[in-house]
Amino acid sequence: MAAVKDTTIRDTPRSPRSKTTLVILGVVAAALFAGLCALGTWQVHRLAWKEELISQVKQRAHAPTAPAPGKQEWRGLTSANAEYRHVTATGTYQYDRQTLVQAATELGSGYWVMTPLRMADGGTVLVNRGFVLPQWRKTQGANPPPPAEGRVTGLLRMGEPGSGFLRNNDPAANLWYSRDLPAIATARGLSDVAPYFIDADASSSPSRDPAQDPVGGLTVLTFPNNHLVYAITWYALALMIIVGVVIFVREDRRARAKA
Repeated sequence: MAAVKDTTIRDTPRSPRSKTTLVILGVVAAALFAGLCALGTWQVHRLAWKEELISQVKQRAHAPTAPAPGKQEWRGLTSANAEYRHVTATGTYQYDRQTLVQAATELGSGYWVMTPLRMADGGTVLVNRGFVLPQWRKTQGANPPPPAEGRVTGLLRMGEPGSGFLRNNDPAANLWYSRDLPAIATARGLSDVAPYFIDADASSSPSRDPAQDPVGGLTVLTFPNNHLVYAITWYALALMIIVGVVIFVREDRRARAKA
């Protein structure tokens, strides 16, 4: 009877890694651990900031209305101390100088109607009277009414200084993608323009049909808050680095003991 050949695969002892390799791997592991911990800590700080922002927005947006800041107050306004205040303003709407800024809302794709409101102190505040559909621009938007007295109630919003992730504005072609107040003021020949605009609320809208009139009250007051999940993820990955290092050191010690 022929002998059966033994084909069993036997593990060969792994030789210990050199000190240079261990140092390099240790530096890489330490850098990864420190980086992941830094990312987790950053998300913790972002979580605190986001929770404070949400609380602040709710408090200001639902507070009683107050007069919109006048010219003498503009210099001290910042996003931190002014954004989302519930304000009211009266003045003269300059419909012939309004600007349509492209927007996408729950009502569809269309435009924000940014209309200058000339106030009694001589300053001008841009008012986002609300959202309209493209057909409004072709009908009523093409033939704006003459200047008229008006009153608006809504939320104070600081201007958008640049396009950010949006397309760049093209004032020469009258294409607007962000509410850049200085750029709009220059394009429309406006002076003494406030560093903020007012998002009109629903009570300032004559109707709820964006094909007929601007629809206000669409300010987004909910903000995604996933920072806790992100923080846990980064810290978990940092913990996995530690576990991996422990396993690696244990295996290397066994290899050295067998060498």
